[in-house]
Amino acid sequence: MKRTLLIISSCILLSGCSEMDALVKKIPILKDKINSESRPQQQDNQVTGSKDPAEPASQTNDGPVLEAAYFNEIAIESGRKEIQNPDNTLVLVNKEFSLPVGYRPDDLVKPDIPFSFGEQDIEKSLIRQVAARAIEEMFRQAKEENIEIYAVSGFRSYDRQNDLFDAEVKKVGEDIATQAVALPGQSEHQTGLTMDIAAKSTDLNLTEEFGETIEGKWLAANAHKFGFILRYPKGKESITQYQYEPWHFRYVGVEAATTMYENDWTLEEFFQQVKRI
Repeated sequence: MKRTLLIISSCILLSGCSEMDALVKKIPILKDKINSESRPQQQDNQVTGSKDPAEPASQTNDGPVLEAAYFNEIAIESGRKEIQNPDNTLVLVNKEFSLPVGYRPDDLVKPDIPFSFGEQDIEKSLIRQVAARAIEEMFRQAKEENIEIYAVSGFRSYDRQNDLFDAEVKKVGEDIATQAVALPGQSEHQTGLTMDIAAKSTDLNLTEEFGETIEGKWLAANAHKFGFILRYPKGKESITQYQYEPWHFRYVGVEAATTMYENDWTLEEFFQQVKRI
């Protein structure tokens, strides 16, 4: 089947991209580099060539601008919008944009942090190298502040996500399952940039009550300093299309995470505001 390659700006997800210009002008310049090689350029919605991604340009009078390589590149595959640049550390994975079926990051490592399942070397103990370094720093800082947290689940393959989704459908039905469990290909865990985190105060369970614990509050207030965002916050369910998950933290880099934290934005809202160059 012939595949159509599109370059889709993530700002189409919600409302227009110009609603918060006055606020957007205050956003710091993003400098984190993505871990990918060449990226197609956009010209009239057509792919015209490739180049190495550069640092984002400086602040403009119209607000912040972001290198085009940070945006999803999409190919329509069997009716799905499939991401072609999944190694991008700002990749937007949700119910609209899916990862390739066989995608598995080639730089997965096990970070030196405590896990809820002990020292087992299993798939869910893995995370991409750039996120591993950051999460190690975050856990070290938490320990210094007497905050005891445990990693629960990192990378998850497409096949594993499919098994989890099927099991949830059998348990609660498809309508309810899709609010809590991502379809295979639409899980951030497959990016290798996400880690679920828990604490003994909730018996190491992934539960909404975690958000009210000392550990959950510490993470919500400090994760951005290490490049992580609380991906599915309370009150943003209509935007993320997922229920509140105070345990789910996604690596995006310190400056992007700080921008989102200071403006109370989800990853979807972040891409709504930045302008592509």
